[in-house]
Amino acid sequence: MTAVPVVPAVGVETGPPPPPTRDVARSARSRRLRRIALRAVALAVLLALWQALAVVTDNPTFIPAPAAVWDRLVQTSTTHDGIRGYSGSLLIEHLGVSLRRILIGSLIGVAAGLVLGVVMGTVPWVRVAAEPLVTFVRALPPLAYFSLLIIWFGIDETPKLWLLSIAALPPVAVATASAVNAAPATLVEAARALGGGRWEVIRDVVLPHALPEIFTGVRLAVGIAYSSVVAAETINGVPGIGGMVRDAQRYSQTDVVVLGLFAIGLSGLLIDALLRGAEDRLVPWRGQG
Repeated sequence: MTAVPVVPAVGVETGPPPPPTRDVARSARSRRLRRIALRAVALAVLLALWQALAVVTDNPTFIPAPAAVWDRLVQTSTTHDGIRGYSGSLLIEHLGVSLRRILIGSLIGVAAGLVLGVVMGTVPWVRVAAEPLVTFVRALPPLAYFSLLIIWFGIDETPKLWLLSIAALPPVAVATASAVNAAPATLVEAARALGGGRWEVIRDVVLPHALPEIFTGVRLAVGIAYSSVVAAETINGVPGIGGMVRDAQRYSQTDVVVLGLFAIGLSGLLIDALLRGAEDRLVPWRGQG
């Protein structure tokens, strides 16, 4: 008796294919390597252009060469010829003082902005009353009210922290208020129908929905606070990376200025990367809507 071959029915899966884990991992590794290579090439091109401009201008006060900035990095990071760093403090110490100011000022501004934003987003009359003031403060450059803060609080740490806090508050308040106000009405009503009080609805429904936009506001706030550190350290700012840049500018030490800008920019990239990592962990659903 001849065996009849069994033909699988059309549309019926005979078995799941093996997961292409190796191919996926290899593809992800290849993409990572391409990104690293592209960034390395871009960095090399920028360094070459920088060196070319330094050679063409032949004026270290105008454009210092990369080697000069590197030498200044070594000098400000060590004790050289009896001189410790820059103005008595190492570069890492200048940066640490500024980061501490930014951390304290940003925490105060973000916390105040979060509370104000939640209130503005949930209480209509508060939003109507406070929104013009928040927008007004957001439009002011930091130096515009720093002089007033010095008159009020003197020239120690207090006006610097107030400046950074005020600079960080509006982005968080605006982002939080907009996100809270845009919470889906169906979810809010469903939570209330299940017996949730006002605070429970805000905590369990409104804030989780608003978290992605809140994180965007926090990243903007920290960036604005960091960009304001030079203004905050114009008065009695040494030690401090912004104060170091300001002091070097007075004496036309362009290599120190460029070094300070690199220190601010690179540490800012690191802080933003940390915030993005925290966002990925706390808001894993972002972008999946």
